This record gives sequence, C-alpha cells and structure tokens, in this order.
Amino acid sequence: MTEIIYPIRINRYLALKNYCSRRQADEFIKQKQIKINGKIAKLGNKVFEKDKVALRAQAKKTQKQRVYLAYNKPVGIETHASIKGQKDIKGTLEFKTRLFPLGRLDKDSYGLMILTNDGRITDKLLNPKYEHEKEYLVEVDRLLSPNFIKRISSGIQLEDFHTKKCFVEQTGKKSFRIILTEGKKRQIRRMCEVFRYNVLDLKRIRIMNIKLYDLKPGQYREIQGEELKEFFKNLFSVPHFT
Repeated sequence: MTEIIYPIRINRYLALKNYCSRRQADEFIKQKQIKINGKIAKLGNKVFEKDKVALRAQAKKTQKQRVYLAYNKPVGIETHASIKGQKDIKGTLEFKTRLFPLGRLDKDSYGLMILTNDGRITDKLLNPKYEHEKEYLVEVDRLLSPNFIKRISSGIQLEDFHTKKCFVEQTGKKSFRIILTEGKKRQIRRMCEVFRYNVLDLKRIRIMNIKLYDLKPGQYREIQGEELKEFFKNLFSVPHFT
C-alpha cells in the first residue's frame, strides 16, 4: 500500500485509503457526502494527519465490497518484493479484487497474514500505540535457558530500540511461544540473536482474535461473521454520519 504523505488532497486520500476512486470521491464531495473534522468537504480540500474524515451512510452504500482474508504465508515468499524477480504475495495469489497484506512477515518466516482491500484499517492495526497482540511459535538451535525467557519477556535493548515487555512461555527444550504488541523488522530473530540463539522455525499463529487454525502454507480463508465483528469491535468503529 502506498504511504500517505500529509497534507494530501481529499480525493487522493480517499483513494489511497481504498474508500473509493478519486473520481468517485469527487462525486461524493459534490453531493456533500464527505466531512472533514465535522465540516462538509469541498473539492480541493486537503487532509492533515490528525484530521477525521467521515462518509455519509448513503455514500458508504455505494462503496465496493470489502474483503478480509486470513492467509498462511509460506517460507520463501516476500511480503512485498523489493527487488525485481523476487517472489511475493501479490505475484503468488490471484484475486478478482486487488488485495494487499497488512504488515509484513519476513521471507524465512511463515504463518498468519491478513489480506484486504480495506485501507481504512491499516493504521489501526499496525500502529504500535494501539498495542494489538500478535502471537508466534518459535524454535531455536539449542537448549533454552530460564534466563533467556525471563530477559526477553522483560524487554531488552536492541541496536536501535528497546523492546516492550511481552508474554513468553517455554513450550519445549528449544521452543517457546511469544506474544508481541509491537512489530519491528525481524524483531524476534534479533531478540534471539542477542543471546546467541539462531531461529530455526518462526510461525505466526494469531493477530488479535484472528487465528491461523489449520490453514496450510499457501492456503487462505475468508474472515467473516462473528470473527469479523469481534475484529472490528476491538479495532475501531468505522466513522459515519447520517
């Protein structure tokens, strides 16, 4: 998903957030269907980072169908290809609707990712200030020590940041379960490297209330019903006005 640089024109903002196309956004604005900070938006208005943008219920009815998928990303697949020729999620799966992954999972890891066409939820899910849980199963190359479990659960200093306290439970002689509320690049691997452990297997099994269940690598399922309702309840209330 394209990074939003503020301030940004309202029609481009709505398009990048996957509310609608720019042309449709202009029509909604002409019909007085869009508000910025409680005021009716006008063509050419700009949106700043802390602004609140809302659509009338009438406009929301014309929006495209939202899709939410739980996907088991296999090992060897990049979340987003940074080099031409790399194999990524977009090049692996084919959908009628353009979907994008929320967040990332490194090439050597596998497990749960959420794919969607709903740009509204990106910041609410990924911004670390909301502290949404992500759960992982990890296997390392040698026996775990009690000190390792205690230290990483208390938070440790990495090269560029200090990790938050987190839940860690040893599940085997060389394996543990960890629940993070932040998501720095290769964070778990880097935490292990501090104590000279190499990660052999890293699998994400949960994001908030969304679980991987028995999905095999490369498989996906639709998130719907009560599972989706709970996800949105915990995530945020979609802004609207009548």
